[in-house]
Amino acid sequence: MDPQSTRAPYAVVVPTLGRPSLQDCLEALAAATADGTGPAAVVLVHDRPGPDARPPILDVPSALRPVTTVVAGAGRGPAAARNTGARAAGRVPWIVFLDDDVVPGPGWGRALARDLASASRDTAAVTARINVPLPPDRRPTDWERNTAGLSTARWITADMAFRREALEAAGGFDERFPRAFREDADLALRLLDGGWHLAPGTRRTTHPVRPVDRWVSVRVQAGNADDVLMTRLHGRAWWERASAPRGRLRRHLAVSGAAAAAVGCALAGRYGAAAACAAGWLAGTAEFAAARIAPGPRSGAEVTTMLVTSALIPPVATWHWLRGHAAHRTARPLGPARPPGGDAVDPRRTPRGRVRT
Repeated sequence: MDPQSTRAPYAVVVPTLGRPSLQDCLEALAAATADGTGPAAVVLVHDRPGPDARPPILDVPSALRPVTTVVAGAGRGPAAARNTGARAAGRVPWIVFLDDDVVPGPGWGRALARDLASASRDTAAVTARINVPLPPDRRPTDWERNTAGLSTARWITADMAFRREALEAAGGFDERFPRAFREDADLALRLLDGGWHLAPGTRRTTHPVRPVDRWVSVRVQAGNADDVLMTRLHGRAWWERASAPRGRLRRHLAVSGAAAAAVGCALAGRYGAAAACAAGWLAGTAEFAAARIAPGPRSGAEVTTMLVTSALIPPVATWHWLRGHAAHRTARPLGPARPPGGDAVDPRRTPRGRVRT
């Protein structure tokens, strides 16, 4: 069946900080929908914080120019920006969220039409297949391996089509998540709790590895506070339900505790105990650095970065974990989203929802 004859109208919402990659994203979107499968609207949510922030200067492709709108976000992160864009997108039945650094692949429009046409009435969202290109001539760096995890993420809003009705039933993205981290899993779990389904799609999108400085692995430890919020909202089982890797937080807490104990024992004059705790800290830090260096390119710059950041990450992760407990101690869940004609699932009495495959 020709997807153009049955395609559902949709809008594309792109939260952006005005990065240069946005131009590539729009050009790829225009090329991928040049066969008549284009969106009814494209909403760019300029979300750079600050009173002096200016909207990005773009050369919007001519095919998208008549349907493109730029709206101002509040600088509160991608969850709030997506909600702003969804409200500005009009009453289309589907909203496709794209990150501003993705590249829709050839035939993306026709594949999206097939994805939406095949979605059942209780399907809340349809995912894309994400490809993260890695260097062919060397081992990937720590950051490149981190980004490559997007290709196997269970649900990811880098390219996710949501049924508007389901999005409104859930109350949109939870704006208590200020980063591009866990806000997608939170919404997915609320939809599953309400009886909706999430379906894998066929369209393909590339997510290039963006350039970063050597401290990015330290900055992303702020996500530990978001993990605390997820536990407050969804219980301790959310890791398994969301198929989210637990990471090394427990080891980070142990290594940080050893460092703190070494300092405390030294100040108390217990030098033998201080030496033992310091040895524990050194062993934990060395193991962490080795685990990050071994699969990488092992260049001088990468090894130096891994050694320095491996000493910094445990205490920074611990700090954000503690900060999350303080900030979210009174957080309450928004509740499940009911599908049309259905009752919300009580997660205490019924099995948890699963992604339909």
